[in-house]
Amino acid sequence: MTMRKINILKKILICWVILGTFGLGGVSSMVCAAPTLRQKLNQTNAKRNYFHQKKKQTDIKLKNEKDKLSNNQQKLEVAHQELQTTTARYNNLVSNLSSMEAQLNNAIAEFRSIDAAMKSRIRQVYKHQRSGMFELILSAKDVNSMLDMFYYEKIVIKDDYRRMQAVKAKANEIARLKVQVESQRRAVEASIRDINNQRAVIQSSIAENKSMIERLKKDKSYYERSERELARQSASIEHMIASMTRKHGGTSTVKVSSTGFIRPISGPITSPFGYRVHPIFKSRIFHSGIDIAGPNGGSIHASNDGRVIYAGWYGGYGKVVILDHGIINGKPITTLYGHMSAVLVSSGQNVKKGQTIGREGSTGYSTGPHCHFEVRENGKPVSPFGYI
Repeated sequence: MTMRKINILKKILICWVILGTFGLGGVSSMVCAAPTLRQKLNQTNAKRNYFHQKKKQTDIKLKNEKDKLSNNQQKLEVAHQELQTTTARYNNLVSNLSSMEAQLNNAIAEFRSIDAAMKSRIRQVYKHQRSGMFELILSAKDVNSMLDMFYYEKIVIKDDYRRMQAVKAKANEIARLKVQVESQRRAVEASIRDINNQRAVIQSSIAENKSMIERLKKDKSYYERSERELARQSASIEHMIASMTRKHGGTSTVKVSSTGFIRPISGPITSPFGYRVHPIFKSRIFHSGIDIAGPNGGSIHASNDGRVIYAGWYGGYGKVVILDHGIINGKPITTLYGHMSAVLVSSGQNVKKGQTIGREGSTGYSTGPHCHFEVRENGKPVSPFGYI
């Protein structure tokens, strides 16, 4: 192959990488632009790819922060409910302690009252026994009356003693329960402190999450603005290249099969041509081809006879093969096969329709094994269904 043909192929490749979802596009079989224009295009596409990468990283970080925020908010709600339950228990224990304190004070007062009354009666009996026995005998109507008086005094003293012992036992039981409740109160009080500390930590994390989310949103907005501006610049460069192409013209020497195009793989179509919500970036973007599902490592076939004008890695498309099919119905036609796991052809190679040119994969910006297939007329993406 002559150096002139090699240079022409390089120029064709540069035109291919202008348009598309990730800045990939091109024109087939024609001279595109001056070296300075190509350099500017390469620089613009490199910047677009950089901002795509930064936006992708920011989207991932933003999702992670939102997940963290949601998790922390759930933790805070659980801690809040736990605090309410524990606080209610604490208030109940404090109320019980107050009630027990009042009961204990009443029991102590009753004990002291009974004790004082009993001691007073014992002193009276003792006085009667020491000095008042003679007076008691004289004051009694008869012997039975005197004995009754002694008997009733003894009964009253025994009853006072029994009551005093009962009150004492009650006071001891209340004191024992009070110690238990006080221990529980201290434990619950410690739990409340722990929960409040946990809430403070969670609230601090939530504040950090919100701050990070706001910063990431600003970063994402900046990357999106930069990407849009670079897309505008890329379109402007593409327009200039197209204008220069019309001046220079050119035709392909590739012989095209008359039997039409075929699908590169025979799987279901998982994403059509046109605008869609991107599966990774979750934004509405133009899908410049169709996605055809299939097994990882499955054979990808040339859709028609053509010449390989690019074979290798290119940005979000991962491993790519681009075929030039020449002029069909007055239009230069090219096809692209993206996200391959392996490329089995090389630039400048002629291929036949149905020939295996690569293996299905998920390289580049992809969520799973599939073949991204594009058809372009004059470098502009068109619906592949008009050909296959």
